[in-house]
Parts: sequence; C-alpha cells; structure tokens
Amino acid sequence: HIAKERPRSNLRDRRYAIRFPFAADAEFLNLESGAQTDGVTSDISLGGCFVCTSKPLTVGARVRVTLTRKDGKFEALAMVRIVKPRVGMGIEFLDVDRTSMNLLERWIEQLRRKA
Repeated sequence: HIAKERPRSNLRDRRYAIRFPFAADAEFLNLESGAQTDGVTSDISLGGCFVCTSKPLTVGARVRVTLTRKDGKFEALAMVRIVKPRVGMGIEFLDVDRTSMNLLERWIEQLRRKA
C-alpha cells in the first residue's frame, strides 16, 4: 500500500517559500484608516516581504502595497502579519494582479539564480 501524496495549496506553498534579500522602495496605504507609510524591503518571497519602516502599521491591517525598483512596479492587496517596533513589518500578499505576479516571479527567479 503506497500512500498518495496530497496536493499542496499554492497559498500554503507561497507562505512558507524561501525568502531572498531584496531592496525595493515600498509604499503602503492602510485601506481602513487611509494612513500612509513608506520604507524599504529587506527580503521578499512569492508570499510576502519584510519592510523596514519608521512608522509600522498595526498587525492585521489590510493595505495596498507598492514595491518600486528601476525594472518595474509591483502592486498588491496585502495584510500586515508581523510588527517589530523600530524595525519594520512582515507583509503577506493576499491578492496580486497577473501583471504584478509576473514581475514578482521574475524578481524571485533572478534572486534564485544569484543565490
């Protein structure tokens, strides 16, 4: 009797994906309060990123995130999952349009090749 492998969820795979060092300018708009903050990413994966900020948002805040580099602009709806005072925020990507996902996948592939 051979056990069948269960199909894995894409979301679960993305959540636990390898994170790569990555620098991009980041802007956040809190969808509930309208508060804006910015910062710089320190790492990224297909499921999210960590952003160094001076004014972190609260855990659970839903945000529109924009990551900008010279080679493109990534936009997504996201949620703040971790807040480290005076350090930054861990962000989980929730909804990414196809164009932004293609850019994110290209960034990750470039980082994989360098690793």
